[in-house]
Amino acid sequence: MKFTTISIVLAGAAIFVLASVMRSQSAAAEPTAESKQLEIDSANRLFQAGKFAEAGKLYSQIVVQNPKDYSAILQLGRIALLSNRLGDTKEWLEKAISLRPGDADAKIMLAQAFYRRDDFQKAAAALSGVDVSSNKLIREQYPTLNVAMLESFKGQTPYELKGNGTSTRVKFVKTDPLPLVNVRINGGKEVTFFIDTGGSEVTLDTDFAKELGVPEFGAVQGTFSGGQHTEVRLGRIESLALGDWTVKNVPTAMLPLRQLSEGFGVKQIDGIIGTTLFYHFLTTMDYPHGGLVLRRKDAKSLEEFKTQSSGKRVTVPMWMASDHFMVGWGRVETLPPTLLFVDTGLMGAGVKLAESVINEAGIKLEQNKATKGAGGGGTLKIVPYTVHQLSFGDIKEENVPGLYDGPFPWEYMFGFYLAGMVGHDFFKPYAVTFDFQNMQIFLQ
Repeated sequence: MKFTTISIVLAGAAIFVLASVMRSQSAAAEPTAESKQLEIDSANRLFQAGKFAEAGKLYSQIVVQNPKDYSAILQLGRIALLSNRLGDTKEWLEKAISLRPGDADAKIMLAQAFYRRDDFQKAAAALSGVDVSSNKLIREQYPTLNVAMLESFKGQTPYELKGNGTSTRVKFVKTDPLPLVNVRINGGKEVTFFIDTGGSEVTLDTDFAKELGVPEFGAVQGTFSGGQHTEVRLGRIESLALGDWTVKNVPTAMLPLRQLSEGFGVKQIDGIIGTTLFYHFLTTMDYPHGGLVLRRKDAKSLEEFKTQSSGKRVTVPMWMASDHFMVGWGRVETLPPTLLFVDTGLMGAGVKLAESVINEAGIKLEQNKATKGAGGGGTLKIVPYTVHQLSFGDIKEENVPGLYDGPFPWEYMFGFYLAGMVGHDFFKPYAVTFDFQNMQIFLQ
């Protein structure tokens, strides 16, 4: 009897200990408010450093633990948009909107996803309830989301391609100081445009747009070199002819550009071809052979390109912020790797860095060689410098000419750190191909 009683007591003690352990384990499995915040902070730091895949994994873990965590869901939508995974973008942002119907950021990024799909009516609808005219995110990152312009395309296909064959090639009129090509707008005479991936939509000179009778849908504030600002008007054209192809129903921006003609060494500059047009093709800026090549944006074209292109080819993963900021990993001097913006329209230099990066890298500005130059926002003081080592992907160049023209306004604008931009002189030795389907840049 005594033995039995002891057994019962011991068994009871064991049950009590086991229950205590289980409660302890259960408590450990439940993340505390502090541990949740640490996880969010870690994910945010990764995003700010441009490590989007790693940040995405942490945000996903947060959402598994709490399927209604708005900030993590919104960031997953943002990362999907940066990666151009538009199906995922739509899924995450619609979840975010269902959680906070009154919050504008998710609606704006969803509108941008539809914009990239050329579904302008859904883009306009997504902006319902958003004060487009005063919204900071639209003003700084998505200025082309103009509802009147979007709705003007009703019943039409934006960027509708007319032409035969799998590609077209347009010869550069000049390669320096930037590549120039001849195009036709609305079936008119040949005019000269320069190519600039630092620009978004096809852009017309203001006077040229008036001569064409281009409809206007309002104006936005554009941000240009040195942090300067100027008004950019938004419109649309019926067609843009490039080589053997014609692209119909094209959104446009309008700026005073003819004033830049002398600097390009031509009679008249009437416009710019920017990244948004390139986005609709597998696009190659073939500097060595002096031409722009547009291929249809499909898997077959990419396979043919890879088969036909000979020699060493370097592949650089890219992401696209805002409506046109192509960014990829690079390195300045011996500093840690950082994200750089691909701006082929950076004239007279191969790189432009944020002042903080110039200082951290110990780069010396050559003030005695300062000159005056023209930018989209007006006159600038341009101070040259040299970067002894500059990498973009696995491409490494030495003694790259750089320029400083004032504040670098995009350093923190997108929520992740952007150290500067890589420009014309850096890319000029290469044929540079932009693959927006798989988000990669080829240099060869």
